[in-house]
Amino acid sequence: MDFLKNIVGGKPSQAPLDPAEDADFADFAAAPAPAPVSIPASPADAQAAIPTGGANFAAGNLPRQLTYTKWYRVWERTQLSDFMMEGILIPFILLALVVHFWGTRTNRRKARKWMAVHEPLLQREFAVVGYNAAPTESEVGTPDAGLFNELAKRSGNDVSEDLVKEKTAWEFETYATGRQNVAFTDIKISLKRRMNPLMMIAEELTGMFIESVKPKPERVEAVIYAFDGKEKDFVPPPIPGSEETGKSRSVANSSYDPFVFAVVNKLAMRRLRDERYDLSLTFTKDHAKLPEWATVMSESAEISDWLLTKELVDAISTAGPDNFQYLIITDQPHDKPTTLDETAQKKRLHIALNLPSSDAAYIHTLPLFALFLRLPDYLVSTSKLRPEVARKIKTTREQEKGKLKKISDKEAEEERLRQMDKMKKEERERKMKGMSADEQKKFLERENEKQRKKSEKKMTRRG
Repeated sequence: MDFLKNIVGGKPSQAPLDPAEDADFADFAAAPAPAPVSIPASPADAQAAIPTGGANFAAGNLPRQLTYTKWYRVWERTQLSDFMMEGILIPFILLALVVHFWGTRTNRRKARKWMAVHEPLLQREFAVVGYNAAPTESEVGTPDAGLFNELAKRSGNDVSEDLVKEKTAWEFETYATGRQNVAFTDIKISLKRRMNPLMMIAEELTGMFIESVKPKPERVEAVIYAFDGKEKDFVPPPIPGSEETGKSRSVANSSYDPFVFAVVNKLAMRRLRDERYDLSLTFTKDHAKLPEWATVMSESAEISDWLLTKELVDAISTAGPDNFQYLIITDQPHDKPTTLDETAQKKRLHIALNLPSSDAAYIHTLPLFALFLRLPDYLVSTSKLRPEVARKIKTTREQEKGKLKKISDKEAEEERLRQMDKMKKEERERKMKGMSADEQKKFLERENEKQRKKSEKKMTRRG
């Protein structure tokens, strides 16, 4: 009836429906009011909260507590066998970390040891040694054997971080400047990759079969860049108000004749000639003054006789074949130049010494390194070649420049022809755009006829 009243327009009944009169809600008539669920204090309480029979559910006595589960207790639902893969990997990871930290610390210790031994020599020759260092007054005097013995015993624990910079875990660098006849000096210490044993083993195995990838021994490479009479371009002018203001500051002539000269270990001779362009200009010849394991690479025998002084030969002999690699005086680039601009003179002095295997072995390389630092002074004071030798060296330079000039001219001519062809093609396309279809056809026929006549002329000339 209420339904019909609603259709006709009567007001709907506002009285609540009695669940007892509706059979669809009979099952929920005896349901208790909802209550918040409590968390069991222990597994025993949770077990006791579970109903023992279906009668309790039928009577409406539902449990008011969460059932106990092992999901929240990892130690009860896992076993040690579940972590078998982690147990295998973790020891290898720990071993790799231990080897890495041991290798980096060992390399740092070796680099600091070298710096500690050679720092006094560098301080004697340069005003600034290292990075972020203030100028210091250098001691005057030639180092002797007593000083070398003291330096070899120095420890690297007290070396400042500003003196040597860690470029990578196996390469360290330092820098020195502030000296007459020398613009600056770069020094690089190359060590083994102790932090990566797999890489070391791979290099050693590969080096047995391939000469080009043979790993280099631990060594120190130093490069001195000479001023060559360009002090005014690099040295800043005096500060106004200083003692030098108003005075004519005289700059010594630090230039010397250009040439390429080297004393190398015979084991490294072939590799150096292949890698360095400047040494490819020299002639290799043994010298009576040098030991059997060393040889000379020079542009002139006169240069060899002049540079191989008794002090230099004795220092090389003291270093020995296990420590000495090469000593190079050059004005030519390391890599083969490709343009005329790259042939500009850049006078440099190079030295490479293997890192001593023990602390006591530093006594063998210190005399040669000290002599190397003072070699620019000897070059400036005595480098006056005879006109015939200087002319021969200049001729060699001009021949190399001539080869580059021919290559440069050939490339310029090819570029000019490419530009002309491009312009002709653009002009042809411009003409054809303004033509009709018949005119374009006639234009192409004339081009083909010209091309045919040119080909016939070429065939006639060949015949």
